Amino acid sequence: MKSHNALDRRRFLSLTAGAVTLPLLTSSTRAQKAAPSERINVGIIGLGGRSQALLASFLRQADVQVVALCDVQREHWRDGEWGRGPARFGTEPARLQVERAYDGKAKGLGIYQDFRNLIDHKGLDAVVVATPDHWHALQCLAALRAGLDVYCEKPLTHTFEEGQLLYREVAKQKAIFQTGSQQRSTANFHQAVELLHNGVLGKVRQVEVGLPAGHKEPIGDTTIQEPPANLDYESWCGPSELLPYAPTYHHRNWRWRLAYGGGQLMDWIGHHNDIAHWGLKLDKTGPTEVEAVNWTWPESKAVYDAPVDFDVVSRYADGTLIRISTRNEGGTRWIGDNGWIHVNRGKLDASNKGWLKPGFKAGPHTAYNSPDHTRNFVDGIKTRTECICPAETGHRSVTPGHLGHVSAKIGRKIKWDPKNERVIGDPDAEKRLKADYRYPWNLA
Repeated sequence: MKSHNALDRRRFLSLTAGAVTLPLLTSSTRAQKAAPSERINVGIIGLGGRSQALLASFLRQADVQVVALCDVQREHWRDGEWGRGPARFGTEPARLQVERAYDGKAKGLGIYQDFRNLIDHKGLDAVVVATPDHWHALQCLAALRAGLDVYCEKPLTHTFEEGQLLYREVAKQKAIFQTGSQQRSTANFHQAVELLHNGVLGKVRQVEVGLPAGHKEPIGDTTIQEPPANLDYESWCGPSELLPYAPTYHHRNWRWRLAYGGGQLMDWIGHHNDIAHWGLKLDKTGPTEVEAVNWTWPESKAVYDAPVDFDVVSRYADGTLIRISTRNEGGTRWIGDNGWIHVNRGKLDASNKGWLKPGFKAGPHTAYNSPDHTRNFVDGIKTRTECICPAETGHRSVTPGHLGHVSAKIGRKIKWDPKNERVIGDPDAEKRLKADYRYPWNLA
């Protein structure tokens, strides 16, 4: 098993000449940065749209070396026409992106189609998982069990059971884990949360979380056809259902098919409900009851089967009500005895404008401050300090979404024990929280 302390291992290797040859980048630009013995070797699994931004962010870190890339497709234009569009995705354009960052030289860069081979890449310290939701758990668990630290995009997992197992594995391995809920590392969200933590609203009675609506109609080509020759479609489906290939199920739009994603609810709950939980200091707990109400669906579920509009009503032990809905204003709004605070991307507002003035001091309490999500993960690896959005936090933030989907399926409210994370008095609902994998994949 690989050591968790990357830097100690590197120093040992540097003193043991010839014992191991690490895949170092021979670039004049990189030579001016951190010494090889101080660098964190990172591999990236999944090279689609989100990963392109993540790759650029890791390449900007002076003490990070991207040494391995993995995707089941060599190149594609996502949901655009083949060969046309502003950006390419897949292992080939990612390789070129790495080589450009390292002055055209990326000695030892590993290119893989199977994520297990990337995890075995010699000298690897950490893995970034940016695949579709249905792959998150298996890839994260494999990396953790290999002794690696992990950065995983949100939502943390496709099913509740996966998330619970994942954060427990992080604790068992004493790993550093960052959930890609980047809003926590953005100034206006931090400012809003710090106001909450200092009690400017008094008792918070209700929180309105606004998420985008889903899709009534299919997007793109719905024709069942042979997968592209350069795509390993069997591996792309992995543990989930092997649906006949159609572009409308694939890049980006897999989210609207419940075999692979959770619709807009699960795509966005890890952003705005995560901030709602952070503001109320609920990162290690959850609701006591959850109910799905007012859900609407596509006219035909033959293509997309994720909800279009939805409300998920969660009640917490202190009586606070969080309503996650497509009918709320986008972002997070806390409503308390003394007024309200609303935050969204690029926006912060409050009933009392004085709270927002530069220099206003709400009180002595400070919220965890991470001005850069990627940097926070790298620093966590080097110092063995918990990141701003660790695995349990990422799991707890999306748990109301998992419960909401189950409530919608069974048509009734779910009573929940947040301490033991179990459904109360409803075995059918409890069973529906489990992962159901296609052979031969399993969580063990």
